[in-house]
Amino acid sequence: MTDAKRYRRSAGLLLFRRAGEHGVEVLLGHMGGPLWAGRDAGGWAIPKGEYGPDEAPRDAARREFTEELGVPPPEGEYLPLGEVRLSSGKLVTVWAVEADLDPALTVPGTFTMEWPPHSGTEREFPELDRVAWFAPPAARTKLMIGQIPFLDRLLILLAD
Repeated sequence: MTDAKRYRRSAGLLLFRRAGEHGVEVLLGHMGGPLWAGRDAGGWAIPKGEYGPDEAPRDAARREFTEELGVPPPEGEYLPLGEVRLSSGKLVTVWAVEADLDPALTVPGTFTMEWPPHSGTEREFPELDRVAWFAPPAARTKLMIGQIPFLDRLLILLAD
């Protein structure tokens, strides 16, 4: 197994705030780029990103938050939500942090890809093209399916 496969890990931060009739809302980002443009259900994600074997997961989560949203990660208590292995084999680790953030203040990072495919033209796209707060029922339909366990864990943690 190559190092790239062995260390396919991501870490992220799931912001939550106490609000609304459901008592809590979570901050999600809609995946940017042309492959996600027409997809709403299952097209939103917890701000996260990959890290290597020499970086601590929580440090990576904080770094990736800044890279993806363009704002510093919130201070406060970091509540571990554990790990989930995605169908791709990637291991994702997430912490929840209570904080309020105005989505209008975010300045998402970008990535470059060939688009249209096989055109030889490189284009730049935002990593996240929208950022918004959602109550748990809506978040459950918006989130990429492999990340729903983090929402469930947060709700259990807050109910205790």
